[in-house]
Amino acid sequence: MALRCVDRPGCKALLALVMLLYAVAGQGATPVLDWQVLLAEPDPEELTELASQYEHAIGYRRDYGRARQLYCAAARLGYLPAQTRLAWMYANGLGAPRDTDLAAAWMEVVAANGDLQARKFLAFVGEPGVTRKPRCTYESRFDAYAVATIPGKDWDAGVNIASPERKQIAAWVRALAPDYGLDPNLILAIIQTESNFNPRARSPANAQGLMQLIPATAARFGVRDRTNPVQNLHGGMAYVRWLLSFFQGDLKLSLAGYNAGEHAVEKYLGIPPYRETQNYVRKVIRAYGRNSHPPIEPVVEPSRVMPSPNR
Repeated sequence: MALRCVDRPGCKALLALVMLLYAVAGQGATPVLDWQVLLAEPDPEELTELASQYEHAIGYRRDYGRARQLYCAAARLGYLPAQTRLAWMYANGLGAPRDTDLAAAWMEVVAANGDLQARKFLAFVGEPGVTRKPRCTYESRFDAYAVATIPGKDWDAGVNIASPERKQIAAWVRALAPDYGLDPNLILAIIQTESNFNPRARSPANAQGLMQLIPATAARFGVRDRTNPVQNLHGGMAYVRWLLSFFQGDLKLSLAGYNAGEHAVEKYLGIPPYRETQNYVRKVIRAYGRNSHPPIEPVVEPSRVMPSPNR
């Protein structure tokens, strides 16, 4: 696989990871860190370079979808070239239906930083003074739930991501959560309640990491290193998705299951009468700012014990 890379250690490390993932996939294994772990790359320039290779079929088969996701991850880190490229992809309908409104939304971000070409584009599409929300199309299921989509804005639903470290974690969550069918806001609320955004947090019960995975849960969802923040996020999100499916979309029961285990919820036919669990559910709901989650695709048969929430 021929790859182009500038002579920078960060880029070489990034492409080395790509090669490793290809090698593992070739052996028939299913690694926890699939290609989407690249979305956690903290250097937006590297993300943009890789996106460009997917877009222009340089060393890879052309894949506009992956290019768009990588551009979006870099764009959210405030990288103007990625924001510009993302806007042009939407404007020209590359890999998705043409969307001039969404293109204009990203161009407005670029134009605000003094880019003349972006200003010319906005003048061409018209509607001066109209404020649009920049987002990525693969997040459209959560448009009604999104409260922040670009760097520089904190979450309004009771979650504090003001520090650079928290912004990085939030960027990972925004990149990964849609692939689990989850609202990123919910995952951020869980992280704040579980670990207060500390990837090294460890509880007396030996739960570790951002989403406080115990060894059994980590093994259940294929997490090899609970201290690795991206692996921890993958495992935690997989469990949240499983719980939402198991409890047929009931958010409070799912949160109770995340804290106390699904069997405890089934035993008591509801939120267990544990003070810790009851407080936990209230804290996450308060931080999330909502009592429900958008519907998700089922990944497991629903509980045979719990009554249907639709009854």
